[in-house]
Amino acid sequence: MVALNRDALTEKIFAGERISPNEALELYSWPLEELGALANERRWQAKCRSYDGRGEEIVTYIVDRNINYTNVCNVYCKFCAFYRTEKDDDHYVLSLEQLDQKLDELSAVGGVQILMQGGHHPKLPFQWYVDLLRHIREKYPHINIHGFSPPEFQHFAEVFGMPLREVISQFKDAGLGSIPGGGGEILVDRVRKKISPLKIDSDGWLEVMDVAHSLGLKSSATMMFGHVETIEERIEHLQRIREQQDKSGGFTAFICWTFQPQHTVLKVKQPTGVAEYLRMQALARIFLDNIDNIQSSWVTQGPAIGQIALKYGANDFGSVMMEENVVSSAGTTFRLNAEQIESLIRDAGYKPHRRNNWYELLN
Repeated sequence: MVALNRDALTEKIFAGERISPNEALELYSWPLEELGALANERRWQAKCRSYDGRGEEIVTYIVDRNINYTNVCNVYCKFCAFYRTEKDDDHYVLSLEQLDQKLDELSAVGGVQILMQGGHHPKLPFQWYVDLLRHIREKYPHINIHGFSPPEFQHFAEVFGMPLREVISQFKDAGLGSIPGGGGEILVDRVRKKISPLKIDSDGWLEVMDVAHSLGLKSSATMMFGHVETIEERIEHLQRIREQQDKSGGFTAFICWTFQPQHTVLKVKQPTGVAEYLRMQALARIFLDNIDNIQSSWVTQGPAIGQIALKYGANDFGSVMMEENVVSSAGTTFRLNAEQIESLIRDAGYKPHRRNNWYELLN
């Protein structure tokens, strides 16, 4: 590829103009510190109103809890150490009593959301999910249900024999408030066939988001990288996210993280390092000019790198995440409470502020 004019590309970024995939590929090779500075400029352009009355720039976070309602799954992704089959002794489906205990604990610390996802359970009926959502909405109306990834919804439509739109619509009516971006991995089918051949393809993932956005449900977008994909395929993933956002406008945030290879079937010669994580996050901030919020991924990178990521385009520190089971199953077990998150944000030179799923600041 012929090198692009460096000064012209820099000026384009500072002018807030959209960059092309070829320009993104060019940027990928630039020095990390330079890429970080450009990402911070894009962050300021997206979040220039995120200042308090004293001129301090705000970094947000949310108090929520991951709840994995079941670990039974029949798609056997090679990168996942969490799933079990019904034949495994440690498979489970949470009872309402177990769920209530988790929600009571979340409410006690001022939590406002659960991120609820599970495996692709082949036997749980439609009414089980509807009753679950209604139970949470009625007993915990202050808790937003950020639940069920696009692969889960495609699984539901197939198992229940219902149109996808009808499933999402009825889940919304029962209490679903928003949808997480799980199962995105890399939105390139060559990659998906290698790491999760039984999971939905790229178009299927985007279809769920398109339908959800059309029904008024917001969602996040994600990327898990550092396994079998190329740099060009990472950029193709970003391009598909950006195109979907142009179309439906429902993504509130983008989060990327590196593949955690411990205890998984999928192996890599060398786990992806910190510099590569920061490079991709910075590139995503520059490329995704239509998504305002970029989360740092301290859950996979650790608190110190999550803090550094605030200098590479991130404006949000993600979640307190009282509970996390999927990434930790692969051997990564970082934990932070609200006080620790706020301290990390302050030490980085920003003012911490709690938010809800829609990035509205909370008192």
